[in-house]
Amino acid sequence: MYTEIDGIKLKYIDEGKGEAILLLHGWGCSGEIYRGIIDFLSLNFRVIVPDLPGFGESGDPPEAFGVSEYAGVAVKFAQSLNLDGFILIGHSLGCRLIIKIFEKGCPFQISKIIMTGAAGIRHKTSKKSNLKVKAFRIAKAAASLSPFRKLFPDAVEKLRQKFGSADYRAASPIMRQCLVKIVNEDLMPVVSRVTVSTLLIWGENDDSTPLSDGKIMENLMPNAGLAVIKNAGHYAFLEQPGIFRSILASFLNI
Repeated sequence: MYTEIDGIKLKYIDEGKGEAILLLHGWGCSGEIYRGIIDFLSLNFRVIVPDLPGFGESGDPPEAFGVSEYAGVAVKFAQSLNLDGFILIGHSLGCRLIIKIFEKGCPFQISKIIMTGAAGIRHKTSKKSNLKVKAFRIAKAAASLSPFRKLFPDAVEKLRQKFGSADYRAASPIMRQCLVKIVNEDLMPVVSRVTVSTLLIWGENDDSTPLSDGKIMENLMPNAGLAVIKNAGHYAFLEQPGIFRSILASFLNI
């Protein structure tokens, strides 16, 4: 299915019947990566999963979106489907959007929230990382000079490939700008705004959003509980699908 929000074409999945669940995906993903969750939950719920702008089959954002802009699209998307009184599920980036929605004042009645591998807490960078950033900036400035640029027109892009993260290297120019804006926003000061009953599901070996983040969020959210899945990382729903589904079933009273 497709719709349009603020001039951006959005592809979305809408399957099942009953109380609605809106699932917001992580960075670099699309709705289809959650197929196992969708198939499981759609037996009892209406499950709706949009491809956010710049991901999957949806159109790119018209400018560099940060967390606020992506959260705004998610809200308008839910409103376009007349959703209210629904369940929110987020993975990684999707959890940033949920936190931002509550920071701004959630316009919906949300019955429950599930967050897995939730992003949003910014960590202090190491000296090694700081040196790497400085080296990139110096090299980029030199490579951007007119004489150098004429001799080596692809030098800046090669520097980005060398110094950037895997997500950054894989992204288009506009999505790289989005990524920088998103990861530089620390949502820890507003995590406590999420007051709805919340289940945090974490892979014990998550190296993208470490388990310590889950413990911080559990302490800051007034109605949150943390479930830890062993032998799983950032994609616990793919790595331990049976255990993940069992935890969902318990929390959602299936």
